[in-house]
Amino acid sequence: MIDSKERYRRGAHTILDLKYHIVWKTKYSCGVLKGEIGLRLRDMLKQVSSEKEISIVKGNIRPNHVHILVSAPAYLSPSKIVQTMKGRSSFLLQREFPELRKRYWGMHLWGRGYFCATVGAISEEQVQAYIENQTEEDKDFKIWDEKL
Repeated sequence: MIDSKERYRRGAHTILDLKYHIVWKTKYSCGVLKGEIGLRLRDMLKQVSSEKEISIVKGNIRPNHVHILVSAPAYLSPSKIVQTMKGRSSFLLQREFPELRKRYWGMHLWGRGYFCATVGAISEEQVQAYIENQTEEDKDFKIWDEKL
């Protein structure tokens, strides 16, 4: 579980900080996530995330897409996070708002794809520099990169 005072999640043998920026769109980019539907979607995403031990750091619901920054446990892949959030929210929204069922026949509110990027406390360049600047006690051990 994540403690609000701590930055890292702690497990029995792990300390981690996994954050993902995730974006997905409505099918056909229709701007239906306004007003009551948008507010209800926000509540649904909060509920689904808390059930799966996902913490929503920030979120923004636009009329035709959703942006969220989540902190997740290691056992949940980004694809599983998106699958859960999109699947549950589509089902529940269409059940509660009949006007969505008319527009999105076949129970498909969301477009097929999504965007996901990791977010970290340090940059890729900082990690590369850290790896390159390790002590050279063992001269036989070489630093490698994708060019090797």
